[in-house]
Amino acid sequence: MKFSRILGTGGHLPARVVTNADLESIVDTTAAWISERTGIEKRHLVSEGETCCDLAEAASRKALEAAGIQASELDLIVVATTTPDQVFPSTACLLQQRLDVHGCPAFDLQAVCTGFVYAMDVADKYIRAGVAKHALVVGSETISRILDWNDRTTCVLFGDGAGAVVLGAADEPGIVSSHIHADGAYKDLLQVPGGHGNGRPDLAFLEMKGNEVFRFAVTTLGRIVEETLEANGLTKADIDWLIPHQANIRIIQATARKLDLPMERVIVTVGEHGNTSSASIPLAFDQAVRDGRIQRGETLLMEAFGGGFTWGSVLIRY
Repeated sequence: MKFSRILGTGGHLPARVVTNADLESIVDTTAAWISERTGIEKRHLVSEGETCCDLAEAASRKALEAAGIQASELDLIVVATTTPDQVFPSTACLLQQRLDVHGCPAFDLQAVCTGFVYAMDVADKYIRAGVAKHALVVGSETISRILDWNDRTTCVLFGDGAGAVVLGAADEPGIVSSHIHADGAYKDLLQVPGGHGNGRPDLAFLEMKGNEVFRFAVTTLGRIVEETLEANGLTKADIDWLIPHQANIRIIQATARKLDLPMERVIVTVGEHGNTSSASIPLAFDQAVRDGRIQRGETLLMEAFGGGFTWGSVLIRY
């Protein structure tokens, strides 16, 4: 039986940086309030003409270089995104064209902030089934384009960016297990209620009931940690690094406490990136790999929670 392992990582952030102080001139808030409530100090936002595919391409080329393979060797491209450049073709197909890859499956996956975890689950199953040898998995977002910049409760939270990994077939598992869930009963708590599908472009902006989302996220992420450990016969002490979705420092700290992990063993980028939705985990992962914190042979737990509601985890032996 074949398994999948991570061969290389890549990440890319737009050059434009917006600080909390910058936002004070846009909405009725303060830099101190944003920092204290969320842990966010700044975020990167796309400029006019910069696309989701642009970000995905830059991150993907870095991941391919790190993996030591050519784009032509890819058998699968999965892009997790909430903010595709077009209704169709998919951002994955646009990326496939940019990379000069022809013939392999390429598709987008939409699970909002859990998108990268979902995409890893899908790509891992393709490789385990023997129908793909190399897979490119990307989380890419231009979330700033679906924000209401008059809504101080949401516009301060998010940023743009992309992260990518290349998976390759292996004789021993790199992706040990993945666990994904959803419950549409909570759709009204975190949503974009309008857009192309219902002919209401005036409602094509993110809405969130923050307190309810926070409480549900903390409880649900605690359960997914327990589910992952139990499924693999592991204890909290077996986890070397937690790589959480970067939504809010308080949610991250609560999950770390659940694992009895000191914050020194948690990859945190929310302060510099904000919430980049499906891009947040691969961006944080790439940063920690490239700065030398994460080493081969270590056990990693990725976990995320997003609109839908969706949630999930991936256990990795890197």
